[in-house]
Amino acid sequence: MKVLVTRRLPGGWIERLAEEVDVEMWQGEIPPPKSWILERIHDKDGILVTLTEKVDKEVIDAGKKLRVISTYSVGFDHIDVAYAKSKGIIVTNTPEVLTDATADLIFGLLISVARRIVEGDKLIRSGLWDKPWHPEFMLGKEVHHSTLGILGMGRIGRAILKRAKGFDMKVIYYSRSEHDVDATFVDLDTLLKESDFLVVTVDLNRETYHMLNYERLRLMKRTAFLINASRGPVVNEVDLIRILEEGKIAGAALDVFEREPLERDNPLTNFPNVVLTPHLGSATRETRERMAEVAVKNLLLALKGERPIYEVK
Repeated sequence: MKVLVTRRLPGGWIERLAEEVDVEMWQGEIPPPKSWILERIHDKDGILVTLTEKVDKEVIDAGKKLRVISTYSVGFDHIDVAYAKSKGIIVTNTPEVLTDATADLIFGLLISVARRIVEGDKLIRSGLWDKPWHPEFMLGKEVHHSTLGILGMGRIGRAILKRAKGFDMKVIYYSRSEHDVDATFVDLDTLLKESDFLVVTVDLNRETYHMLNYERLRLMKRTAFLINASRGPVVNEVDLIRILEEGKIAGAALDVFEREPLERDNPLTNFPNVVLTPHLGSATRETRERMAEVAVKNLLLALKGERPIYEVK
């Protein structure tokens, strides 16, 4: 069997994959061009991709022998899943293994923007800390006992809830359905109006694309913070910039963006009350290696006609 791999992955799992199938792999650090995939997928039984590679109708049609698409990610909006399934192709992903790492980062972002940690670090490094301590210096927002709003109550939402309880936070949430969790289910407008910290954990799909636009973001408190480490396009970035310019929220912490990498001149980089990280949600050595393990095992199991660990339904 032949497999196309679009990125080198940590942990030695591609080498293990090569022990069982014929592997052709892109060697660069930047994503492969679509033309590279199209030129090579015609005789491949499987393909292992990441979020940066689009597996659309053109790619799927070019894969005449394609049986499995394994993505090294939880999200799968970069894959035309419906079309793949119509061709009898199995699509797999890597949920659960990155839940805790992502939840840790989200809480780190929340604390950083609330307590102005990044802003303070920049102040010292730039040599501008030229005044002694005084009572009004760099005051932030308390995290403990604040109201945390979670948009989406999937695996990551539940992991955030668990961490929030350690800070004695009041937790409210909105999702497509009510869950049996130790938090209060509210409608979306109430979530926006009452949250001191609004954490976005929903998947990206047609319903959630630009879900948080200007009309909804302006429902938030002026003292509230937005934290997004799920998918960038859930938030309308242009509208968020406008909200920040108008001072309608206290700040934001973002790990994901509508376009990545973020442009150097993006207006988000100009706000001192915005914390920005370069898509680090799952970026721990342990988590990325487990993701590679699951992605490879998903691929091999499906190729052998067995049930993969995680199949996109």
